Amino acid sequence: MQFSEFGKKFTGQSGIVELMEDLGEALTINPDMIFMGGGNPARIPAAEALFQSHFKKIVADPVEFNRLIGIYQSPKGDPSFCQDLADYLNRSQGWKLSANNIAIANGSQSAFFIVANMLAGRSEQGNTTLHLPLSPEYLGYADSGLSQTFFTATKPSIELLEGQLFKYHVDFNHLNLPETTNALCVSRPTNPTGNVLSDEELEHLSDIAVSHSIPFIIDGAYGVPFPDINFVAATPRWDNNTILMLSLSKLGLPGIRGGIVIANEAFIQAFTNANTIISLACSTVGPLLAQSLIRSGDLEHLTQNIVKPYYQDSAAHITATLHRELKGLPYRIHKPEGAIFVWVWFEDLPITSRELYERCKAQGLLVVPGENFFIGIEDDWAHKHQCLRISHAQSKSVIDQGIAILAKEARALYQ
Repeated sequence: MQFSEFGKKFTGQSGIVELMEDLGEALTINPDMIFMGGGNPARIPAAEALFQSHFKKIVADPVEFNRLIGIYQSPKGDPSFCQDLADYLNRSQGWKLSANNIAIANGSQSAFFIVANMLAGRSEQGNTTLHLPLSPEYLGYADSGLSQTFFTATKPSIELLEGQLFKYHVDFNHLNLPETTNALCVSRPTNPTGNVLSDEELEHLSDIAVSHSIPFIIDGAYGVPFPDINFVAATPRWDNNTILMLSLSKLGLPGIRGGIVIANEAFIQAFTNANTIISLACSTVGPLLAQSLIRSGDLEHLTQNIVKPYYQDSAAHITATLHRELKGLPYRIHKPEGAIFVWVWFEDLPITSRELYERCKAQGLLVVPGENFFIGIEDDWAHKHQCLRISHAQSKSVIDQGIAILAKEARALYQ
């Protein structure tokens, strides 16, 4: 069988494929594996109970049940949900959205694939690219482009902090956009590091995008306004030049594949056309459940009183555990400001983080090596091979077991 260029690119191995294979193995095939790798959210009993109560109401109502299983969504998503979401965001954020500013997709990963390839790749002007003002970034972006050269990036500046911490910042002094740049893109909080770009950084990047007449993509899968897994202040941002991408997954709903795109009306119409060709229609499950949460007022309760406190507590626990177990080793932890991961930097690591990942995996622990996250940074920067992403979406006892394995492997290497 002869594959096309598309076939060759998307049937090969990649960082996101490896990550999801590890996830599937740990969650279904080998449940004894300590899973601190992929981005599966935690099981939070209070969140699950809330979801169950809303699902029961939907299923018990014949009209709503028919909407759930028996009706194709409109190409841009259920109109009443889009309107309710627009009203909610207008009330809570002071925005001026209409339903025409919102489109729904089968997960934020597929939404990003469409958005990214609408803006970057081969065009009449030549090959265009997306620029990441700060890399490392989400590894799911890395292989999403249909063209060969798809991403460029700027290395971050690194601030060393007290208590074995550090923090990445956008290095505006070296942020020079290639002529091919057709959009800026950031995640906030950043997957993999838990870094939250400040309001000032976001404002500066937005101004740069406007000055270059290109859109500014903000991936808010972990951020504001929901699920709001932020441990520092972060103001939600949207304007007519911003493409804001949201997700229902990190609320605790990864299985229903609910992605949301918020942008100006012209872009939403173009996105809807592309999404219809690729997906025909999106799932009804996410929009109906989210609509029920919005109408009842439970969405705010879920984010602020259930989801955020859970991850804030687990982030504090894993950070303390790392400090205890890695004491005496040359390590630093990225300041945990949000999301469901910690990012550990082993300075002068004797092997690569990929090799450390393999050693941990052999001992029954799954983490994620850092190399694949440095998208768009083509040089052999040593820092790229010294970092691990570790999920804390597990019980504290599992976190303790996993970090003990990591510490044992790291200590043996440095000794």
